[in-house]
Amino acid sequence: MKQRIITAVIAAAIFLPIVIFGGWPFIAMVYLIASVALYEALKMKQIKLFSVPGILSLLLLWIFLIPDQYSGFLNQIDYTKLELFFLGVLLFLTYTVITKNRFTFEEVAFSIMSTLYVGLGFYFFIETREANLTYVFYSLFIIWATDSGAYFIGRAIGKHKLWPEISPNKTTEGFFGGIVSALIVAVLFSVFGDMKVPTMILLIATAFLSVFGQVGDLVESALKRHYNVKDSGNILPGHGGMLDRFDSLLFVWPLIHLFHLL
Repeated sequence: MKQRIITAVIAAAIFLPIVIFGGWPFIAMVYLIASVALYEALKMKQIKLFSVPGILSLLLLWIFLIPDQYSGFLNQIDYTKLELFFLGVLLFLTYTVITKNRFTFEEVAFSIMSTLYVGLGFYFFIETREANLTYVFYSLFIIWATDSGAYFIGRAIGKHKLWPEISPNKTTEGFFGGIVSALIVAVLFSVFGDMKVPTMILLIATAFLSVFGQVGDLVESALKRHYNVKDSGNILPGHGGMLDRFDSLLFVWPLIHLFHLL
């Protein structure tokens, strides 16, 4: 626990000021975090980052992450992100032929899905920051509240396993405790924050975001269990890897936009 706290304090001291400052330093940080997260995902499938599929995945990720306000150069070369991504898919499939199926269709699918999984979440992280800093802190605090509420309430009164095949330590009581904790944070943001939606709408959305945040955690747990991996990485002592820390938020940031909270 001591190691987790020390790592969390140091990480927050670096992460939060850059988020607040915004601009190119923030975008560069997101590119770095997303690149590490993609590396961790590919490593589970034993796909090396410094290989043809690894580099191709990384390039597609970087294209995917380009913020809307900086994507004008794509118009100048008369390509869209979707067209470039489709080109990447064709190159992946071509590589299966070049390698005579040593790099398989299944590995192509994993590489593309990993790129989308990581890229979609972090792209909307950038877009959320550009739209309204308050919503970045809202997303961070409701997920921290969800995780803390689920952990402490689950330990205190948890008796019914939530999904033992995926994450044996999570309980149903902790699941609902996490939602309640997130709702408390949402009320505080509604009262003191620059939120642009009515309180009731915010509470309903928060409940869904808390649920999907926990689903995001379970998705990564399922991925690690399938590939027999304890942590996605070890870059954050006591916490694991970047995917371990951002798994919930990779679901939450896109949903903030899909729910039209901004």
